Amino acid sequence: MHSNAEVVEACTEIINRNPRNLERLRIGRKPAGYGLNVPEHAYWHKLSVVRKPRHIIAEVRHFEFGPVVTASSAEWALRRQLYRGSDSSAYINIGRVLAQRCLEAGICEMKVDPALTGEKNELLVGEVKKSGIILRELHVYRFPNPWDKRRLEKPWEIHE
Repeated sequence: MHSNAEVVEACTEIINRNPRNLERLRIGRKPAGYGLNVPEHAYWHKLSVVRKPRHIIAEVRHFEFGPVVTASSAEWALRRQLYRGSDSSAYINIGRVLAQRCLEAGICEMKVDPALTGEKNELLVGEVKKSGIILRELHVYRFPNPWDKRRLEKPWEIHE
C-alpha cells in the first residue's frame, strides 16, 4: 500500500473536478454584464429571501446554477419547532440554519440581495453574519500587467 505522499509525488497531472474551485481561488469568471448595467449583478453567490403568506424561504443562489443552499420554515423539522412560520423567531432560526448549511457546503462568502430591507430581514441577515459568513464577496484577482500603476511586487501576496 502506498501513502498519499508517494502517490502525489508520482503524479504528473492533477485534475480538479470541483467546478467552483476557480471561484474559491478568486480567479473564476464573475458575470459583470455591460458597462451600463447595475453593479448588483456581479456576484457568485447571493442571499435572497422569499416571503410566502405562511412561511419563508431563504436561499443562496449561484449566478449560473440557481439555488445552491435552501432553508425554509415549511420544512417539517423546522416547522414543528416554530410558533409561526413567518414571525421574527422564524427569521432568526432560518438564518441560523441557512448559515450552518452554507458552512457545511463550503460557502463562506456571499452577497446580500439589496432588496432585503425591513426589520425581519435584518434579523435573518444578522444571524447569518453572527454564524461566520462573510456578507461580501472578494474581488476577482486579475493578473497585473507590467504597465499597471498599482502593480504589486509579489502578486501572490494578497493585502486586504
